[in-house]
Amino acid sequence: MIKTAYFAGGCFWCITPVFKIYGAKNVVSGYSGGDEVNPTYEDVKHQKTGHRETIAVTYDDEKTSYEKLVQIFLANIDPYDGGGQFIDRGHSYTTAIYYNDEKEKEIAEKALEALEKEASEKPEVVIEKFKSFYEAEEYHQDYYLKNPEAFEKELIESGRKK
Repeated sequence: MIKTAYFAGGCFWCITPVFKIYGAKNVVSGYSGGDEVNPTYEDVKHQKTGHRETIAVTYDDEKTSYEKLVQIFLANIDPYDGGGQFIDRGHSYTTAIYYNDEKEKEIAEKALEALEKEASEKPEVVIEKFKSFYEAEEYHQDYYLKNPEAFEKELIESGRKK
């Protein structure tokens, strides 16, 4: 069955490619978590909407599990940074797992509990019920393919690529 998972991991440009590597059918950059309808990148970036930069990961649950997607997500963020991710600061760059049902919520909670036990530090990843997703402007979609040099520069300058 085709499903969609939603993750806010800071800059959506930076976390899109890894999910494509691990078998996602599609990854769309957008915004979730706020109440404003059809937010713009400029408003989200400037913390005006309550949304976070978020990716919608479409996957076949017979080939990839939600649990695996959560693990991929957590391995590609700093789950202990509650102020944003790397050089991207503010609410719109904070981390969240948006769950669709109680089973996804339970998987996310168990993953965060395991991280806390492993590191003796509480993760700052928020787990919230999914309410809406607004697709980002076209130039944000597959940014790493459209702008490979700028994408590489972003990874280096942000501190994500060490």
